[in-house]
Amino acid sequence: MSERAKKIFLAICIIIPFIVYCYVYYSQMLRNAPYRFSDFESIVIKYGEGSDLTNQFDSKTGVFQYLNKNDSLVIDTVRLRKDDLHHLHGKAAQLGFWNLPEDMTGPAVADGASSRRTTPRFYLQYNYKDKRKEVTFDPNFAGNPKMLETARSVIDEVMRVINDARDR
Repeated sequence: MSERAKKIFLAICIIIPFIVYCYVYYSQMLRNAPYRFSDFESIVIKYGEGSDLTNQFDSKTGVFQYLNKNDSLVIDTVRLRKDDLHHLHGKAAQLGFWNLPEDMTGPAVADGASSRRTTPRFYLQYNYKDKRKEVTFDPNFAGNPKMLETARSVIDEVMRVINDARDR
């Protein structure tokens, strides 16, 4: 057998089956992914102090309401492009948002004058056709620091994309 025939035989016996195996394995894995972008519908984010989540955004309706510097409620319409939604879905998958627990709240911290909660609270919800992932997050969450950083990063990215879309 010549040297060239040996290389061809090696490619047929080892490399081609490996490529076929990778295609079959990963195509099944991607089809059965728990949260696929093809099923993605919308993002809802709410934030505020304590249980008063006045600031809200829903990507399905495009309604964005927030308190400005003068504490007056501003209602605006912000439309996210498909690229923005794809970026947010990919960022959540990259950072491991799907592995976070639903409740990431810490103990209540009240100010001295009243018993009102003064810690900021965030609620983030990714909606899909058949399911949704929602996380309630406080910055004083006492759990795993990696989970805290993941939640903070995803929320920061969502807020950045919303602000960029509003500025357009």
